[in-house]
Amino acid sequence: MSLQNSSEDKIQVIRTQPDQSLGCSIIDEKGQEVPITEDMVQDACRELEKRLVKPAEEK
Repeated sequence: MSLQNSSEDKIQVIRTQPDQSLGCSIIDEKGQEVPITEDMVQDACRELEKRLVKPAEEK
């Protein structure tokens, strides 16, 4: 797999319990702990993918 692969590639994620925590958190601007969700990770990945710069072709 390379950076040029499409975001349409799907990898099935199997959780033993629905809405299972990813086991990590961030601290918000109010100092409160906020669990990181699967949706947050997916959104961040989509945003990064939008910013990928395609390598120049070698001549």
